[in-house]
Amino acid sequence: MFESAELGHKIEKALYEREVPKLREALLNAQFDLAEKATFPVIILIGGVDGAGKGETVNLLNEWMDPRHIQVHATGEMSDEERERPAMWRFWRALPPKGKIGVFFGSWYTAPIVQRVLKHSDNATLNQHIEEINRLEKMLTDDGALVLKFWFHLSKVNQKKRLKTLEKDPDTRWRVTKLDWKRFELYDRFRKVSEHTLRETSTAEAPWIVVEGSDANYRSLTVGKILLDALRKRIDVPAKKARSKAAPLLASIDGLDVLDRLDMSQKLAKNKFESELEKYQGKLNLLTRDARFRKISVIAVFEGSDAGGKGGAIRRITGALDARHYRIVPVAAPTEEERAQPYLWRFWRQVPRVGRFTIFDRSWYGRVLVERVERFCSEADWMRAYNEINDFEEQLTAHGGVVVKFWLAITKEEQLRRFKAREKISFKRFKITPDDWRNREKWGDYERAVCDMVDRTSTSLAPWTLVEANDKNFARIKILKTLCERIEAAMDKVKSNK
Repeated sequence: MFESAELGHKIEKALYEREVPKLREALLNAQFDLAEKATFPVIILIGGVDGAGKGETVNLLNEWMDPRHIQVHATGEMSDEERERPAMWRFWRALPPKGKIGVFFGSWYTAPIVQRVLKHSDNATLNQHIEEINRLEKMLTDDGALVLKFWFHLSKVNQKKRLKTLEKDPDTRWRVTKLDWKRFELYDRFRKVSEHTLRETSTAEAPWIVVEGSDANYRSLTVGKILLDALRKRIDVPAKKARSKAAPLLASIDGLDVLDRLDMSQKLAKNKFESELEKYQGKLNLLTRDARFRKISVIAVFEGSDAGGKGGAIRRITGALDARHYRIVPVAAPTEEERAQPYLWRFWRQVPRVGRFTIFDRSWYGRVLVERVERFCSEADWMRAYNEINDFEEQLTAHGGVVVKFWLAITKEEQLRRFKAREKISFKRFKITPDDWRNREKWGDYERAVCDMVDRTSTSLAPWTLVEANDKNFARIKILKTLCERIEAAMDKVKSNK
């Protein structure tokens, strides 16, 4: 893959000085058009060989373009906060919004490549990272992002020459460290691992662009012109809205689904409820104070019919927890800031550290429920969301997260009773809105969406628990009991791994 980047590409100084002013003006115009339209973000990844001009290129982009609309993220060693979350968390938080350019100097490629070169991981682990990266980049590009990946290359001879040149100059000596020379000794391994990684991740949506880094003029003009061309093509000829290529989702031909199998008549007497509540709240409290709990995190997801009792169930959970260690995230319609990002962005930001408990009162499942039914997104968007959600939850569980998902189901008749009761009670009137009444008219559409959601996202890693919630006492105990069982099982794994 690197043959064309070892040919000795070079641009004479006179030509460079003639081309740069025109290029800078065109880049600025494209950047302002991008910011004005704000229809897609630009993500630029900078990687490659040490000494090949990665840092100089990042500095040049900052110099040539308006810094108000460009964000540079240099990723070094992970902080304690980052280590306590899935590896992609640090990158999701840094994604640029629509209309902005984000430059990643070091990216989601850096750690997998370095770990493999240093033999801290094996080929299977590297290939697993590659699959995760391909899924991430496909999601970003499906969502409209322009992803440009530049790999700056030097031959082994030229890298040695470059490092020595930098080391001799007092003004650049600081840029060459012992680590750079150590990595130079591993050049052949770096080349082999990098070539494999680039080959497997150079896709139609996000291809790699390999740039020879020996000559600064050639390197700079190449990157600038590629960036300009990509920007103009996307701004002047907007991408067409994707259409779903999948077969349509149809309701069961015999009319039977997962919600039909729920026994909605189940109840729990008040005295039994009180004793069970004390039992499971006490158990939950002890579990979260166990030393093993510091090795996991809990992500509890609450979805359900309007007036299904999510708030009351959540209060019974938080009543057993230390207020310093949990957070409730109420999810409403996305803000303007959130609409400028991929839909999972606002949820990645809320991923808890280990030893913490986060409760989502509604969640990322809005994409395949309300957004699907109300047509706030296209069929192609919500169809691909099933896979994207499964991938998100897999990353959470792989890092020690316990994802516990509850669907609180009530009958249409019980919902009507609760709606009317809320209208009569002054301090509950805020809970009933015109949207709640309007959503009842689409009861069948929502039920079908729920069944598809369960079928496609109830996995062994993050299964759905369907809760018969006509009786609030029964529902609250089932939720507490399930939560305790899932946390206990996760903590037992921590113990067995010691």
